[in-house]
Amino acid sequence: AKEQRRERVIELLLQVRLPQPEDMLKRYPHELSGGQQQRAAIARALAVEPSVMLFDEPTSALDPELVGEVLTVIRDLAAEGRTMLLVTHEMKFAREVATHVVYLFEGRIEEQGPPEELFGNPQSARLQQFLQTVG
Repeated sequence: AKEQRRERVIELLLQVRLPQPEDMLKRYPHELSGGQQQRAAIARALAVEPSVMLFDEPTSALDPELVGEVLTVIRDLAAEGRTMLLVTHEMKFAREVATHVVYLFEGRIEEQGPPEELFGNPQSARLQQFLQTVG
């Protein structure tokens, strides 16, 4: 049983693109980069085989060069068909990966729909302004 758990952990670490998973098993969180910590957290979440994964700004505290590592893992999960709820300011990523986008303003739903509609033809003035500001 212990060996099966170890194999599953290594499988999950590889799935979230952590290099040298055997080495990762021996390291403490403070010894990992922010991107590695986020990917390890995603592996922990995957271990319980959730039906929905929740991400609240998973890249907000990362150095810019580490953001791509985490977004790649989330993109992989989306490609597998995983159901995810993702809060993000990464608009280009949301447009590429999401199947449905909800734009919130002051805690309320301002607009929602498929990404091609929301980003390509925003209906609300507030969303139009936001998209012009963030590019």
